[in-house]
Amino acid sequence: MSAAKKTKKGREAPKRPVDVYFETFNRQYQHPVNRAIQWIALPVFAFGILGLVWMIPFPEIAFLKKYGYDTFVNWGSFFIAGLVYYYLRLAPTLSYAMLLTIGIYSFFIVRLEYVEQAGGPAVWSVCACLLLASLLVLYLGKGMERVAVPFRSFLKLLLIGPIWLWHFAFKKLNIPY
Repeated sequence: MSAAKKTKKGREAPKRPVDVYFETFNRQYQHPVNRAIQWIALPVFAFGILGLVWMIPFPEIAFLKKYGYDTFVNWGSFFIAGLVYYYLRLAPTLSYAMLLTIGIYSFFIVRLEYVEQAGGPAVWSVCACLLLASLLVLYLGKGMERVAVPFRSFLKLLLIGPIWLWHFAFKKLNIPY
């Protein structure tokens, strides 16, 4: 099904930016091994970024501490809000799927915090290792493509890649996004 739909007068309606991004990614990233890499490395990359932002020290706010909400507000909260808002502007339904994904990531980041408190590795170091490993694998996968992928497009993939992966599931289930 084409992303551009016919208007009442028979002209094609302009494509949404998200559809243009997805078409570009589908053209640029066609190697089957690279696609498999992306299905694994893009979520790991997103988790690593969120974990690192989450662990940036946040200033104490007295009234939040008084009511016990200080543990729920951190830089990750603001990062999540901005990211979900950006995704919401691109494709509302996909942003809800990403919100679910971010909720799952948040659960595991909190679990990693408990592991760190019990004497395990620091959350930031685990997330940094995951981020660097996934970034390296994604960059190497980019080199598998027949046509060289511009670096700017690669950076856009890192930002929009998680909802690009969700769009495949939505298409398979015939859910409009």
